[in-house]
Amino acid sequence: MNNNKVSQYGWKALLGSAVGYAMDGFDLLILGFMLSAISADLNLTPAQGGSLVTWTLIGAVVGGIVFGALSDKYGRVRVLTWTIVLFAVFTGLCAFAQGYWDLLIYRTIAGIGLGGEFGIGMALAAEAWPARHRARASSYVALGWQVGVLGAALLTPALLPYIGWRGMFIVGIFPAFVAWYLRAKLHEPEVFVEKQTALQSQKSSKLESFKLLVKDKATAKISAGIVVLTSVQNFGYYGIMIWMPNFLSKQLGFSLTKSGLWTAVTICGMMVGIWVFGQLADRIGRKPSFLLFQAGAVISIFAYSQLEDPTTMLIAGAFLGMFVNGMMGGYGALMSEAYPTNARATAQNVLFNLGRGVGGFGPVVVGALVSAYSFQIAIAFLAAIYVIDMIATIFLIPELKGKALD
Repeated sequence: MNNNKVSQYGWKALLGSAVGYAMDGFDLLILGFMLSAISADLNLTPAQGGSLVTWTLIGAVVGGIVFGALSDKYGRVRVLTWTIVLFAVFTGLCAFAQGYWDLLIYRTIAGIGLGGEFGIGMALAAEAWPARHRARASSYVALGWQVGVLGAALLTPALLPYIGWRGMFIVGIFPAFVAWYLRAKLHEPEVFVEKQTALQSQKSSKLESFKLLVKDKATAKISAGIVVLTSVQNFGYYGIMIWMPNFLSKQLGFSLTKSGLWTAVTICGMMVGIWVFGQLADRIGRKPSFLLFQAGAVISIFAYSQLEDPTTMLIAGAFLGMFVNGMMGGYGALMSEAYPTNARATAQNVLFNLGRGVGGFGPVVVGALVSAYSFQIAIAFLAAIYVIDMIATIFLIPELKGKALD
């Protein structure tokens, strides 16, 4: 492959990965918008409603671990197709749930399907793109999530009053069909095929890809650092995005449509941040880009916690989103460069989904802080965790810009 040119296969792999990740984002955000309607219809307590999000994310952790390892053994494209089928079936079943427990089971298993999307898609895109543009590829896949979230923010207020929460779960299946169609036209990346050919003559344990995440002190250090980064990323993201529409509606008197507008503006800020991060990381390096955005997150979150005027909050939300979620543009490239081909998808899925598992408690913690104190106190608390993020980046994360994949 030309060191500067992205092949046609590279663009197809990127599109297939981004659409799958859009499905992931769409699903989780429509759930956030529908919690009130679901809770009212099924007589759920606030704790039960919040647990639907938490258990979806716990399912994603399980799915990430299982499907990531399977992908390193059986192939990126093949296993991504399995995740799509699992997600589509159980998302469809959510529309027919009769109570809390069956809905919880469906959401958890759908989450298992979602869990494979991020890591395998990121590995697929990274392996299909040249090193010089790898952070850009990572950021473009991450933008898929935001497109899905933006779709949820715009479609849910428009459709929910007419088709209800059950109808919205049916709508959530359609991105899965698109992703399945795109992936049916893909073959495995060359670097993966070459690695598998080389490994066929060797006997390796089923846990080999997991062992490679902590194979020596230097690798274990990187893995620990990435878990901290992804935990803070997910905790802050879900803590803000799951509760914000509810807060805007109840405390500021925003209608569902206006809450959707706030979410859309914030998501647009996130999309700009992710795009900028990808460009920066390919130019100045991964590590300085992370530190720049982490510092921006601390400042923007703390400043946001002091605001009360709805119009100002709407505008400031774009800047908040840019720094809080812009770092999503870099995790895929960082993890692809830190681990070998036969552990790459495992690393992406295990490390990111461990962070997502921790992040799943973001809505619970933020909800508790809101109940005990105020929303302003809760969001100011989130600023502090990004300081931890900066410390982990400085001491645990190496610079890997331009590294050849092995």
